[in-house]
Amino acid sequence: MEKDKINSRRPEILAPAGNRSSFLAALSAGADAIYCGMKVFSARMEAKNFSIEELAPLTQLAHENGTKVYVALNSLLKPGEVNPAGQLLEQLVRWVQPDAIIVQDLSLVPLAAQVGFPGEVHLSTLANVSFPEALKPVRQNLGVHRVVVPRELSIDEIKTMAAACPADLRLEVFVHGALCYGVSGRCYWSSFLGGKSGLRGRCVQPCRRLYRQHDQPQRFFSCLDLSVDVLVKILMDIPEVIAWKIEGRKKGPHYVYYTVKAYQMLRDHAHDPQMKKTALKFLDYALGRKGSHYYFLPQRPQIPIQADMETGSGLLVGKINGTPAQPYIFAREELLPSDLLRIGYEDAPWHQVCRVNRYVPPKSRFFFTGLTRRSPDKHVPVFLVDRSEHAIQKMVDQLEKKLGTLPSGKIAEGASFQARLPGRSKTAPGVVEDSVYREPLGENQRADTGYWLSDKTRDAGRGRESSLWWWLSPVIWPDNESEVKALIRHVRRQGAAKFVLNAPWQVGLFPDAKELTLWAGPFCNLANSLAIGRLKTIGFTGAIVSPELGREDFLKIPESSPLPLGIVIAGSWPLCISRTLFEKLSVEKLFTSPKNEQAWVKQYGSDYWVYPNWEVNLTDRKDELKKAGYRRFVRLVESVPKDVRLRERPGLWNWNQKLL
Repeated sequence: MEKDKINSRRPEILAPAGNRSSFLAALSAGADAIYCGMKVFSARMEAKNFSIEELAPLTQLAHENGTKVYVALNSLLKPGEVNPAGQLLEQLVRWVQPDAIIVQDLSLVPLAAQVGFPGEVHLSTLANVSFPEALKPVRQNLGVHRVVVPRELSIDEIKTMAAACPADLRLEVFVHGALCYGVSGRCYWSSFLGGKSGLRGRCVQPCRRLYRQHDQPQRFFSCLDLSVDVLVKILMDIPEVIAWKIEGRKKGPHYVYYTVKAYQMLRDHAHDPQMKKTALKFLDYALGRKGSHYYFLPQRPQIPIQADMETGSGLLVGKINGTPAQPYIFAREELLPSDLLRIGYEDAPWHQVCRVNRYVPPKSRFFFTGLTRRSPDKHVPVFLVDRSEHAIQKMVDQLEKKLGTLPSGKIAEGASFQARLPGRSKTAPGVVEDSVYREPLGENQRADTGYWLSDKTRDAGRGRESSLWWWLSPVIWPDNESEVKALIRHVRRQGAAKFVLNAPWQVGLFPDAKELTLWAGPFCNLANSLAIGRLKTIGFTGAIVSPELGREDFLKIPESSPLPLGIVIAGSWPLCISRTLFEKLSVEKLFTSPKNEQAWVKQYGSDYWVYPNWEVNLTDRKDELKKAGYRRFVRLVESVPKDVRLRERPGLWNWNQKLL
């Protein structure tokens, strides 16, 4: 009876595909659905991704095999990208016909409607829908069909989210793959240090690097992979969870095939001990990092940062021995011809990849020849990161032949689409300059003061609550939703009427939103007027744009914004926000990168905010921004730890460069 119950609730296994071979490997493995990205507007731009011409026949083949295809258009869109994104959507509708699109930028919701996209809209984990009350506005106000929940949630929190789902909204849960240190949608580290935005799929992974706080350099932020493995059986009893998602659009066909097969076994043979053992062997063999259950079991949480474990992707197959002229490894595993090996980590001077040119039995020596960079030091780890097995390649080749029999034709370029943008709002007559604080100011506070809403600040108004701005945290977890709601009720009873929400779905915490003044905060990651227009329809009266944009984009948004605009003009902006902290990293103490960049960690509630040792400062650009149409200028005031001294740096972030 229990088996029948489980089999009647078969969640789909959702496989990643960053290239043609991985797509066909997912089909060979029997994936229920495949998600992939295009050459543009994808949050995994380091993957090869697909053109319309490549994806159209692959999708047709998938549909013939009963497999769905979801296209990830989950990038932050800058003002000049709205029309090209709409044109791409129009092409997808005409030639590819995917079953769903995955989005984070709210402009994609009206764009999908404008081009007549008939499929579903799924909200990416980058959108950070992290608490139960968020789900109702996501479905009712945006028309989203599915939400990809954050990887940080425990099984109890997932159940809480599921219980709050509207009848026609479903959840998708990551079960395997890489973990980011920062909460999805709340990491600006790569952008801050070089303009390559994680919200646009171009993260250079600074969290994977070595940092120094005391004497020994360590990878304080480099996480193991998520691997829910045998615990996925708990998800079977949650009907709202209809998809198990495998991360890995930068991975090869070997990884895709074995992870899909493993989770099929764990889903379809949950009560077979031998099948579970085989599934675990497949996961070990899939060439990912070592796995962690992370927070999935709340009673046994696992910090995914382990200094004594290798956190490089791939299977550790040995460490460098020999001389600089003749480096070699004793292979811990057999190596096959054409296996791809990576020497060291990407931040090391000897980092490089090479192909194995012969069969190498286990415990045998493999000598590295023809290295293109400096010879690696002794004991540098070597990882097997991809391989091409004959059996998998044979299945892929068979699908390639079938693919070649499908009708094909030239796909016409379609550049006729023009997005319908909202009308520009009337420019407000005055200019507001406000500062946002963590601690009560007492009698020194001004009428335009802002406070992060917390237990410390809840009584900071002293009779002036109605004039203050109350800022909500960028991350609200299911476990602290009730606390946030209680704080909102408290300040509302004292007259509070102006709030800054740092996720659009936080409007779900305000059933009487029309009676209030609600602004979208900078963590809403707003970068174009169409997304801002979508917020206007659900009750927002103003918007503070994303601070990671460049000058050209900042100045362009007001041209067609339907809401009054604000901008973070100065103050401390976090590199990221995380739910975890490595036990050997001290909070409120500086740590340093090899390039002498410094930062520190501060805890607020259950989260850890990582701050760089310099502030954003666009104060000298205020006149130019005012002329463009900005009327609200915000300074984020952070209490600097006593042992930290801020450095004098320009603080322009991406002002002088285009955000990549």
